[in-house]
Amino acid sequence: MKLKMLEISSMIGAFTSIGAAVSLDQAGVVFGLVTGLTACALNVFYTLRKDAREQRQAELAIREAEARLAALGAVPKSSPQSAPRD
Repeated sequence: MKLKMLEISSMIGAFTSIGAAVSLDQAGVVFGLVTGLTACALNVFYTLRKDAREQRQAELAIREAEARLAALGAVPKSSPQSAPRD
């Protein structure tokens, strides 16, 4: 879709009028809100990824420890995880 010169000048005029109606204080508030929400979303994203990574590392450490104990003959491989014995 090719825009005509009249359409382009109309859009420029619309954006200019919106920009003129917004004061510097209002622009600062909007910029602060956008920045805060973006930072919050990124923090949630990275926290979820960190939690998943730590969970995988913990499971790997448990499997490695069980494999070492099984190699030493302390715990049979087929036994369920340590259950309390009475």
